[in-house]
Amino acid sequence: MKLTVVGCSGSFPGPASPSSCYLYEAEGFRMLVDFGNGSLGALQRHVSPFEIDAICLSHLHADHCLDMCGYHVVRSYGPGAPFPKIPVYAPAMAPARLNAAYGMPQEPTMETAFDFTALSPGTFEIGPFQVTAALVNHPVETYGLRVAHGGRSVTYSADTGECDALVGLAGDTDLLLCEASFLDGPGNPPDLHLTGRQAAEHAAKAGAGRLVLTHLVPWHDDARVRADADRGGYSGEIELARSGAVYDLG
Repeated sequence: MKLTVVGCSGSFPGPASPSSCYLYEAEGFRMLVDFGNGSLGALQRHVSPFEIDAICLSHLHADHCLDMCGYHVVRSYGPGAPFPKIPVYAPAMAPARLNAAYGMPQEPTMETAFDFTALSPGTFEIGPFQVTAALVNHPVETYGLRVAHGGRSVTYSADTGECDALVGLAGDTDLLLCEASFLDGPGNPPDLHLTGRQAAEHAAKAGAGRLVLTHLVPWHDDARVRADADRGGYSGEIELARSGAVYDLG
């Protein structure tokens, strides 16, 4: 299983990265987890947009799903279009949310390009991957996602505040891709996002093999995010996500 970080910027695209988007590959199958604004362009550095086999959307905030609108154009009007529908696993309101964002009622709707399945907690198969979804602590319906293949796993926190469910989802995972949107300090709103320290605390409790901090907000100093994480009591390897990074899990 190979993981490519297409985009890791939190809340909006930054100068070095689009918003959240992660490409998983195994056995010739390609799956995207999240498709935030700016990520469709960067995706094409790694794979043709005509070669994606499935998509999972953790939640319906724009920085995690908005480039589905551009991808609808690709699937509907690209050379050889229309293409077979591609499966999309997302919160139940995804078709309504994305059609409203596309805002072109006279044109084909999202359902003509995508076959939507409503996410719910549990484990299911997508191509060669075993995917486990768990509700995490965010103001809208949001799922952390554990993707496993060949005895290895990557757990993605999505957007979340402190959350026991994330610790359970990430238990003994090989790589925890965990958001670190806030800096340590007073005044952070509860039940919204994690700091680097809190991400490291979750990784330690879960026994994760490696921690990659993501959803990095461009107005923060990355060195400060990393310093916060170093105080979280996690003894494994910690790094900051970057657009274009590749993790080969064998």
